[in-house]
Order: sequence, then structure tokens, then C-alpha cells
Amino acid sequence: MTAESTAGPAIRVQGLEKAYGELEVLRGVDFDVARGSIFALLGSNGSGKTTTIRILATLLKADAGTAVVNGFDVATRPANVRESISLTGQFAAVDGVLSGRENLVLVARLRHLKAPGAVADDLLRRFSLADAATRRASTYSGGMRRRLDIAMSLLGDPPVIFLDEPTAGLDPEGRMEVWQTVKELAGHGTTVLLTTQHLDEAEQLADRIAILHQGRIIANGTLAELKRLLPPAKAEYVEKQPTLEEVFLAIVGNDHIRHVTGTSNQGNHG
Repeated sequence: MTAESTAGPAIRVQGLEKAYGELEVLRGVDFDVARGSIFALLGSNGSGKTTTIRILATLLKADAGTAVVNGFDVATRPANVRESISLTGQFAAVDGVLSGRENLVLVARLRHLKAPGAVADDLLRRFSLADAATRRASTYSGGMRRRLDIAMSLLGDPPVIFLDEPTAGLDPEGRMEVWQTVKELAGHGTTVLLTTQHLDEAEQLADRIAILHQGRIIANGTLAELKRLLPPAKAEYVEKQPTLEEVFLAIVGNDHIRHVTGTSNQGNHG
């Protein structure tokens, strides 16, 4: 990795614009993403989240503005950007006929990695999929397939990973499995840019949150900073009601938490 690629933020977007005919999808988007952090791009369907990701991943050309990923301009140095990133789309791109291990080995070989079997085994352990390694991916739960998909994205240790609505279509248990995985990515130093339309997902995961609305960033900050945008509510002495997450965890018990944090493999059988 060159000094150029390690200087400054992992991602810098300035004045990004994109239109399809008369439809303006992005209308001057600006944001920075610090290295090793989780940055959430929050917005409703059609707000421009996926378009932004596609431009950053060099899959789409912007009409105006600049975008730099890992020190490389996406327009002038796309090959360097592609070497620096991995992209996980809204649906898990795993081969259901192959086992989890075979999926990982296949991608490792395509990326010309040394010892693909050892690399696959390491990722299976890291993502709590070792017990399901030889099972067909078609038998995996939604959360397991998504974790395998993210594991495949990490082959080659890209410093930046894009997750486009990583929990789309998952049940609550699967969502929490993916949340734990994303937190572990940042813990290992990977920069994560994720898009989501779920407020709780951004709140749970992100170091910083940018709200994209009608092609513009209308707010950008930490959760605490965004909360200060609203006036404080008057304090009232009322009985505290449990959150839905607290209810769910109380019902499913501690076994699920041990599984998600990697201290138990009981949940890896579907």
C-alpha cells in the first residue's frame, strides 16, 4: 500500500452528481469516511444510496464531482480503486450448489491467493461457519448466507468494503448476526460504508451517519450530534417500556447471543 493511499480519509466524496435524463439522482453529494470506521448512508428507497455505492465501486460514472477511495480517484484510477475495495450487494451472491468452504475456495482461487484452503478455513472460523463448512450453501439460513457472502468479500483483505443494504430480507435473528459481523470488520481495521433504510441499523452500527434525501446529504454526524438537531423533550416520570430488541433477546435467550459473538456454534446448523 502506497503512502498516497494511506493518507487522508478512506473515502472522500465532493460534489457528486448523477442524472438519468431529467431525473436527478445525486445533486451534489459530499462526505468523508474515516479509516477503520463504519459509515452509514441512510435514506429511503430512491434516495440515491445505491447509485453512490456504484460510483464509488467504479461501476458507474458520475456526471460531476469527485470521489476518492483509499487515495485513488475513481474516475482516473479505477483499477487501483478496484484493488482496494470489495462490494456486497443487496442479495447474497453465493452458489447454493457449493458448500460454504467451496464457495470461499473458489473465490480465493479466482483472486490468485496462496493456500486458498487455509484462507477459506480461517474465514469460516472467523464468521462462525466452521461447523457448516461442508454443507451446501442452499441449506444455510438467511443470516448464514449473508455472513458467507461478506466473508467472500473479504478474500484478499480489501481495506474498504461497501455493503449495500446488507440485511435486506433477513429476519431479526439474521439481522443481528450480520450486525455483529459488521462490527467485527471495523474491529479488524476495515473501513465499512453501508447503505440502509433502517434507522435502528444505522443507530446500532455506525460511527457516523449521513442522511441522503432526494439526492442530497441533509445531515451528517455522529448519533449524538444528530440527536442534538432536535430540541430536548420535557422529562416526565413514566414507566419505561422495553424496546422490541430487549423483548426479542429475552424471548430467544442467551444461546443466540453466544452464537453471534462466536462463543457457541449451536446456531450453525440452520
